[in-house]
Amino acid sequence: MSVDRSEFRQGWKVVAASALGIGTGLSPIPFYTTGVFVAPLTAEFGWGVDQIMLALVIMTLGAMVMGPLAGMAADRFGVRRVVLISVALFGVTLAGFALSNGSLTLFYINWMLLAALGSGTLPITWTRAVNNWFNTHRGLALGLSLLGTGLFGAAAKLYANFLIGEVGWRLAYVGLALLPLLLSLPTAFFLFRDVTDKGVTEAPARQAHRGFTLRQALGTYRFWVLAIAFVPISFAVGGPIPNLEKILGTKGMDVQQAVQIASLIGPSVIAGRLLGGWLIDRFWAPGVAFVLLALPAGACLLLTGDGVTPASSMGAVLLIGFAAGVEYDILAFLVSRYYGMRAYGAIYGTMYGFFALGAGFGPFIFGRIFVNTGSYDLGLIYGSAALLAGAALLLTMGRYPSPDSLPEDDAA
Repeated sequence: MSVDRSEFRQGWKVVAASALGIGTGLSPIPFYTTGVFVAPLTAEFGWGVDQIMLALVIMTLGAMVMGPLAGMAADRFGVRRVVLISVALFGVTLAGFALSNGSLTLFYINWMLLAALGSGTLPITWTRAVNNWFNTHRGLALGLSLLGTGLFGAAAKLYANFLIGEVGWRLAYVGLALLPLLLSLPTAFFLFRDVTDKGVTEAPARQAHRGFTLRQALGTYRFWVLAIAFVPISFAVGGPIPNLEKILGTKGMDVQQAVQIASLIGPSVIAGRLLGGWLIDRFWAPGVAFVLLALPAGACLLLTGDGVTPASSMGAVLLIGFAAGVEYDILAFLVSRYYGMRAYGAIYGTMYGFFALGAGFGPFIFGRIFVNTGSYDLGLIYGSAALLAGAALLLTMGRYPSPDSLPEDDAA
């Protein structure tokens, strides 16, 4: 049996559970659905688009603090335990938005709780197990695991928009909360296991205890190259996505047309995941990242000016989604290849804080630019430049270290 079949025969359950868990978790659901709640929240409470998008900044700050802690907890106590607890708490907290009473303070507090309690649903946790189960085809396995962001991101946007029209925005939040509670939680309970969990007997041999500690990683130049590079990259990709409906609306498209075009981001994320994962298994990942992240920089420019058409906007959304499909799995892959799995959760969790900085502030900055200028064009131009700059910085990473050269945990 080939290595490919052997790895997927043993690890397919983990990939499937991770795809569902990531797709219904903190990473995609708020970013993909916030845009469709802007109109009803504004109509109900009179909030501005920038005030609503500020919630994503607050959530980002919470994820920046709690992401590393969730990763450390996964390293120390086991990733399965962290995942199961966090999925349940994330669903309950998401349903809490249905109780919003017009107080922005309480609205923002709920976003803080969402980030704190739901941080264990981020790719930080799920990808730890995937990396341990896969080696030769790790990139493809990560791509498949992260498909959930595209599948459920697009579906959740349409699902939330449908629920808002049928039962109102309050019950729409409850409907969203049912996704992690009824889909992800039972699937993770029955299928999700790490190679180091008790009772796992057919796990492949892995170097789960070999690699850098967080302190050692912080002392390397590569850590800071990754951290700095992914701030502009995540800003450029994360900024437009929650604002897509508003961006397209400023170009003369009605609400339904804007939602339909924006939903195309889902298939393009899927394409980015699969192609990116396949490529990084075969070629140097920073070089792949440069090509796949630099090309979509033109998508931002396609959405600027007065000549935006439905056709050009569809092309732009597909390219932005393609970049969104590449960024997560490449970051997870690079952390595992350069730093090993010994403290993967802590290192990736800390790295995710920088990633979340750009992704979280991006929507708010885009919203503020629109409020101040009446157009998203300036933000889109900034996004194009940011993608090029971040992608170019990754080219300084150098070759992968040999797995056997990584330090080993003596206690293990």
